[in-house]
Amino acid sequence: MNNKTEIITADKVNLTNCDREQIHIPGSIQPHGVLLVLQEPELDIIQVSNNTEEWLDVLPENLLNQNIKYLLEPQKIDSIRNSLTGDFEYLNPLKLSIKCGDETKLFDSIVHRNDGVVILELEPCKIELEQDFFQFYRLTRHTITRIQKSANLQELCSIVVKEIRQLTGLDRVMIYKFHVDNSGEVIAEAKRENLEPYLGLHYPASDIPESSRHLYSINYLRIIPDINYQPVELFPKNNPLTNQPLDLSFSVLRSVSPIHIEYLQNMGVKASMSISLLKEGKLWGLIACHHYSVKYIPYDLRTVCDFFGQVMSIHITTKEQHDNLDYHVVLKSIQSQVITAISESENLLMAFKNIGEKLLTIVGATGAIIYAEGELQKIGETIKDEEIEPLLNWVITQIKTDIYYTDSLPKVYHPANEFKEIASGLLVLEITKVQKNYVLWFRPEVSQTVNWAGNPQKHGKIESDGSITLLPRKSFAKWLETVECHSLPWQSYEIEGAQELKSAILGILMRKMAKLAEINLELEESNSDLDSFTYIASHDLKEPLRGIHNYATFLMEDYGEILDQDGRQKLDTLVRLTQRMEDLINGLLFFSRLGRQALHKAPINLNELIENVAEVIRMSKPNESIEIIKMDNLPIIYGDIILMEEVFSNLINNAVKYNKKTHKTVEIGYKTTEESACIISIKDNGIGIREKHIETIFKLFKRLHGKDKFGGGTGVGLTIVKKIIERHGGKIWLESNYGEGTTFYIKLSEH
Repeated sequence: MNNKTEIITADKVNLTNCDREQIHIPGSIQPHGVLLVLQEPELDIIQVSNNTEEWLDVLPENLLNQNIKYLLEPQKIDSIRNSLTGDFEYLNPLKLSIKCGDETKLFDSIVHRNDGVVILELEPCKIELEQDFFQFYRLTRHTITRIQKSANLQELCSIVVKEIRQLTGLDRVMIYKFHVDNSGEVIAEAKRENLEPYLGLHYPASDIPESSRHLYSINYLRIIPDINYQPVELFPKNNPLTNQPLDLSFSVLRSVSPIHIEYLQNMGVKASMSISLLKEGKLWGLIACHHYSVKYIPYDLRTVCDFFGQVMSIHITTKEQHDNLDYHVVLKSIQSQVITAISESENLLMAFKNIGEKLLTIVGATGAIIYAEGELQKIGETIKDEEIEPLLNWVITQIKTDIYYTDSLPKVYHPANEFKEIASGLLVLEITKVQKNYVLWFRPEVSQTVNWAGNPQKHGKIESDGSITLLPRKSFAKWLETVECHSLPWQSYEIEGAQELKSAILGILMRKMAKLAEINLELEESNSDLDSFTYIASHDLKEPLRGIHNYATFLMEDYGEILDQDGRQKLDTLVRLTQRMEDLINGLLFFSRLGRQALHKAPINLNELIENVAEVIRMSKPNESIEIIKMDNLPIIYGDIILMEEVFSNLINNAVKYNKKTHKTVEIGYKTTEESACIISIKDNGIGIREKHIETIFKLFKRLHGKDKFGGGTGVGLTIVKKIIERHGGKIWLESNYGEGTTFYIKLSEH
């Protein structure tokens, strides 16, 4: 066999020999007690440990197939039978006196049922004491009181390790906490003064493999009085009822894995005890005890230690919650302020802008990006602008849950290596999926120095078949590892804070949407009534107005020579005013019809439409120098061709009309956007518009010049243009330099 040794890293090994080892069926026990396997209902002895002669003065083969009454008096047998009908945890240990040759020995007997048989384990007891409640109470009262008064988890751990060390006299007692990756950390320690401290040291997950963690979760206390013991085999080797190795998962005498024994030997430990700590039914950690000489702890004393472990397990959740309570109070206060700000703001971006740094405090972040309604808002320390869009695209396309978090973004999104100092940690909150509204929180890299108890990578031996056998580490000298590309982990209460924020935002948005729907319904009804009124009023006004206009014209034609100059001027003014009023009424009629008439949409060749409009304008102004410049290949748009012709006719006419230059130019261009839309521009070299008028220029009847300047106007044209564009789902806006010219922009879908 070619045995080659090399450093085996964690990513090379998926199933270690530690995990493969079947430590629950070792086929042997530790020698500090004796094990008997009984078959129900008669309680016949069918399997024993090979050390019965040492403890019971009976050879193993002489015990086989005997009834338990061979060893015990009827009263003691009744005690065992009674324990089989009750809860072993509360009845163990039973005090049994057994006649062993010429002497009677006292044992602590631990009974449990497993693998289809009754397993009776006997440990020697020095003095015969009945279970004394008051003795137990005296041993535990002071410690329990201190545990209950502990202010936080760290104080709780410190109390427990000190009390167990004082109670047992063990050299070292530690609290060993498992992390999410199953590695562990010593978070509390009580030790002999001359021992090197283990406090703060980390241990890789492979030091306590999955098989061991499973047994710790079902069998809460394990003791090894002497790690150099010689295992005592069972006789016969297998369970006679199953012909398989006896399952010793719940045995207190179960033999220990040779790998674990070597591990402890490499640490210089001679005896050990471990007590499981569970949180909500799952293994949270261990009370790990070491002694540097042989040390046996009686069962009664172990029971007290086990009780302390169970009491601590009950308090772990409470203390962890207490540690976070102050933070929760602050968090709730900030959440309340955030929710109030959102409810009072017009939109999400404005709300988050008003919140500012408080948004970061909710989850303990240093920076955030809000992406809402197609716009960005940055708070605190964030990544560069050019890095934001790729990250957002990754979030939108790759993250499938409404909340996502990682404390190592570079591992899942490799470009983050470029900004790991700012965003090694990422928390994403999807507020609304359809509108693509997100909040991204960032945490910076924290170069953590982890103190390992020796190099966490075990030495491995590659076997001839290519498999890897892991060997226990021989060195436990402090070994430092710097962890990069990681932020501080996101805590559960921070995740809950983000989720509560989302719920609050959605609640506010739903209420606002309901209110908005109600207002929109009222507006639609009002607008409908107003359109009807405008149409009727305009229609009814036209007839008398036409009569006034006609009569004034007749008077001018028939009696113009009789009237003096003043009379003719007044009649001329009357004719002009009635004509202007008719133009206004026609504009109102057209505007009111826009709200009611159906759009007849079809593809529109914008090149042809502009050419037609330009030709009409040139023909109507033959004496003016007008140049209308059009980009080649203007896009095909989708809309009502009559209304679109009205839009471009109005805008190009205005470009020519409001222009004092001798040579008037109008440029029509366009560009496309990522949203499959096009933006059409109409640029002129006219008089321009003052900045103060830009916001009001689209209002009905808004005129910026006197009625006699630039040929007059009704103030309805741009209002009509805006309404047409909006009915097509578009948008119109302008930019202007006063005295130099104006550019109107129209955003429309290409399809």
